[in-house]
Amino acid sequence: MKFIKYSVHTGKENMKIDSDFLDNAIQNQSKEPVFRLYGWSPRCVSIGRNQKDNFLPDDIDSVRRLTGGRALLHDDEVTYSCITPIDIIPNGSNVTESYKYISSILIDFFKTLGIKLDFGENKKISTHFDYCMLLSTGADVCYKGNKIIGSAQFRKDGYILQHGSILFGYDKEFLEKLFKEEVKGITTVKEILPNLSKDEFIKKLEQFVSQI
Repeated sequence: MKFIKYSVHTGKENMKIDSDFLDNAIQNQSKEPVFRLYGWSPRCVSIGRNQKDNFLPDDIDSVRRLTGGRALLHDDEVTYSCITPIDIIPNGSNVTESYKYISSILIDFFKTLGIKLDFGENKKISTHFDYCMLLSTGADVCYKGNKIIGSAQFRKDGYILQHGSILFGYDKEFLEKLFKEEVKGITTVKEILPNLSKDEFIKKLEQFVSQI
């Protein structure tokens, strides 16, 4: 696996980098997965491929993703992306199974921190929610029933782009104001491991993924 170390970019830059890695893999018919870690500056809302964006205020940075799903606020988090051929994943044609296969990298990492994560249960989705982390599917990654990693996928010409948000912390008041919805059913690395700094978390994650 090719590993790209953590770096911080604007929303538009991050989505272009992911898109370029996907297009490059397709063009070269690469069999080597790419795993990247990144952050966002300024904080940014990414909008799902087919989602309306008329609920967003004009004073916040935003970008549209290749992937589907609902909006995400990228702020106090670590984002990952993985580009891989579908055919190297066991039962990769099954979307849920491919989500779980890729997400298992992160579940295995959290085990090294003494944290047991698992996949959430499917919950009835209400179209009222604009914020992705309030929705739950069987492919989401949770801690004790609360969502901590939200992911989305895009498939093209035999390849998968999966990227997602690992919540390190969040501004509850700002989220509720932005999405006009009570924020519940989520948790963060900061809540679970209050003595672990974000820099330490990123360093540990980089060390783990670089050895895969």
